[in-house]
Amino acid sequence: MAMEARLSLRQSQRVVMTPLLQQAIQLLQLSTLELQEVVQKELLENPLLEEVPAEGETPAGATEPEAAAPPPEPAPVETTAERQTDELPFDLTAVLFDHHEERSLVAQEEREELPFENIARTTSSLSDHLEEQLRFATEDPAVRRIGEEIIGNLDEDGYLRTELADIAERCQTTVDQVEKVLTLVQEKFDPPGVAARSVQECLLIQLRRDPNPDPVSVEIVEQHFEDLSRRRYPEIARILKLPLDRIMESVEEIMGLEPKPGRPFGSNDSRYIVPDVSVIKMGADYAVILNEDGIPRLRVNSLYRSLLRSSGDEARQYVEQKLRSAMWLIKSVEQRQRTLRKVTQSIVKFQREFLDKGLPYLRPLALRDVGEDISMHESTISRVTTNKYVETPQGLFELKYFFHSGIASGDGEMVSSVSVKKMIQDLLANEDQAKPLSDQEVAQILKGRGLTIARRTVAKYREELGILPSHQRRLAPRKR
Repeated sequence: MAMEARLSLRQSQRVVMTPLLQQAIQLLQLSTLELQEVVQKELLENPLLEEVPAEGETPAGATEPEAAAPPPEPAPVETTAERQTDELPFDLTAVLFDHHEERSLVAQEEREELPFENIARTTSSLSDHLEEQLRFATEDPAVRRIGEEIIGNLDEDGYLRTELADIAERCQTTVDQVEKVLTLVQEKFDPPGVAARSVQECLLIQLRRDPNPDPVSVEIVEQHFEDLSRRRYPEIARILKLPLDRIMESVEEIMGLEPKPGRPFGSNDSRYIVPDVSVIKMGADYAVILNEDGIPRLRVNSLYRSLLRSSGDEARQYVEQKLRSAMWLIKSVEQRQRTLRKVTQSIVKFQREFLDKGLPYLRPLALRDVGEDISMHESTISRVTTNKYVETPQGLFELKYFFHSGIASGDGEMVSSVSVKKMIQDLLANEDQAKPLSDQEVAQILKGRGLTIARRTVAKYREELGILPSHQRRLAPRKR
């Protein structure tokens, strides 16, 4: 059987992820504040882009009537862009978005500056805070090297999440030397409890740093931590041969300690959320209004048109490249706004009862449902709902909040998992603390309300709500 080389043609279609297409997809995922930053950056870097001035304003440096701002129209961006595209030897509009829709007519209002207390403050990170203390604690380069390695392996809660042997290997030293530096960080550095390797060690560090530590509290954490975590206070009192009241005093002190020393240095402990879209009730219907505050309306600068005719090949190539980039950004921003409006309108249609009556009426919803409703792929729905917030009559929510699974009720209808979690939370909040409800008992109560739910599902939702099991919620009776 002879081998031979052949030349053949094959026709196929495939999607090529060009940089411009990647930019369009990226814009879908940006929040309003992030989109503002991208647009402002492009305005600075692309000389062909300019902001459509507000009515009555004149662009800086305009000397001819042609340079003055035209009166606002429903779609000034597309009108200007299409007019300039006709003069070019290539087509820029038939690239990705073929459907022409009206631009949002929401006017940009004059808004007051954000209140001072709403501006997120800048705080140093936990690693910066510890490294500064390390510089003052020692001048030994070897100790500093080990200390930096320890600090670099702390998680966001302040716990050391690597083995000392690994640190010793990376620093080319002994485990004993690493242990000494770790002790220095644990005993001297702020916040107390930092660099612990477990919750038990974290609590012990904090207790022992007290000038007059309570020996009972230290012994409870050191010797009876398992009983403490399971709230077996009478058992601890029996073993230590102390009154239960004395044990409860130590337990109260232990409960006042910080189990997550790195919490005050979290990056998102203060954040100002600006809604990307608002849903406002107007009569019997709901209106969807996009937040366009701070997003400039863009157009292509008409002063650069003459360069396409009079410039040389090199300058013409530069202008054409910038014009392509400007046109693509304009179209991508427009498409992003239209898609966000469509998705929000679809969510409002599906979640009408929630908007009218509140959380118990939140219905199950999948990305596929919205995608089929507005004829879009569910991956597009996922992107456009990422990092977006909507302000509704029921409060401020992330758009992804409205997408979750459901549980069948007795009448055949589906109940949102969020609503079920709220029911479980309310049941456990009002339970008898001396006889807390078990997961099976909660499942039976919900079954009586027409919800068929398994015990393991109740346990899963309870854990997601951060609620302890029944044996840990049980309060020990106190002597009077």
